[in-house]
Amino acid sequence: MTHTTSNPSIHEGRNLKRFRELLGIKQEFLAFELGSEWNQQKVSLLEQREKIDSDILEQVSAILKIPAEAIRSFDEEKAIYNISCNFADNAVNNNGVNIQHINPIDKIIQLHEEKIALYERMLKEKDEMMGRLERLIGGDK
Repeated sequence: MTHTTSNPSIHEGRNLKRFRELLGIKQEFLAFELGSEWNQQKVSLLEQREKIDSDILEQVSAILKIPAEAIRSFDEEKAIYNISCNFADNAVNNNGVNIQHINPIDKIIQLHEEKIALYERMLKEKDEMMGRLERLIGGDK
């Protein structure tokens, strides 16, 4: 007796539908690509199956340009768990850099303060330039 380890929460038809929708592909297009014996209703029925025949799954994965194994093994619960663990309040992104939550009001205040500092520097430089010009003009007399 052979024992296969399959996850009962994995629904291949639902996975197919999710990947198809993520890629922006309509059921009608998939049916057209599968051949003349296929139509939108047949694709819809395929997406309702818990297990999909291997040869059909291979054809569909080739059309979607994703590995058949991705459709066979995608586990939504594990994906959600992984996302929730990686993107918690003090999460770290893929580059190992802490994600910081920025308050938009604080950002606006910071930009306003930087603008005022820049304006003050420009005024100081203008005053220095005017002083140099006055010395230059005054020295010619």
